[in-house]
Amino acid sequence: MAFLECRFFSDILGRAVNMNVLMPQNKDKKELKIVYLLHGLSDDASMWFRRTSIERYADAYNMMIVMPDGGRSFYTDAIAGDNCWTFISRELPGIVKGLFNVESKRENSFAAGLSMGGYGALKLALRTPENFAAAAGLSSVTDIKARFRAADSASWRPELKRIFGGINQLSARDNDLFVLAEKAVASGKTLPKILSICGDEDFMIRDNRRFNKFMKTISYPGFHCYERPGVHNWIFWDRYIQDVLKFFDDGTLPE
Repeated sequence: MAFLECRFFSDILGRAVNMNVLMPQNKDKKELKIVYLLHGLSDDASMWFRRTSIERYADAYNMMIVMPDGGRSFYTDAIAGDNCWTFISRELPGIVKGLFNVESKRENSFAAGLSMGGYGALKLALRTPENFAAAAGLSSVTDIKARFRAADSASWRPELKRIFGGINQLSARDNDLFVLAEKAVASGKTLPKILSICGDEDFMIRDNRRFNKFMKTISYPGFHCYERPGVHNWIFWDRYIQDVLKFFDDGTLPE
């Protein structure tokens, strides 16, 4: 497994950006499964590699892991800021394909992330279902409306307003996961399978339970959710990213 630190220019963002990539060395590139692994709000492109054993886990499945730097963007085209959604969803896959000469097809493309990155991964699945076979969120931010209102979000509520504009703009700008999921089901398209795992003592658990219930209510096909002992930390994410990769590899669900 090769570890690559990539710095390149983004036309969408108009600046240099970086990503870290894990690449199997002895694998036919046409057969590679590509996982876009997104970081959380306070992290960067290096954090999954620094805080977990993602290289060892990915090596077991011969998966390519792409870890881009999304800043504090919520992987969203901000009201006042960068167009990070367009970068992540449209520009980045093309850059990865061009730099590494890999086959970027729906059946071999996956998205996953933690917290803010979980929100980004779920949004990739729901807004661009034609691009991903499956997606997974760990301790995901699932309910942006709830985050606007939550007392524990007070310190970064101005940041949410800068990115999303306000609660009344979420749906119109395709940033509400509940609305996106309902639209996806109504579209009749083939939808990515989704795996969601959250700690039972995580401060995001109520938001996750609300989203999980909604996904079952609308009968989203291939939606699987689990609560496991744990909180919002790297011990939890290191443990359950292993279940995510196995799910991406052969569809096996956590025990």
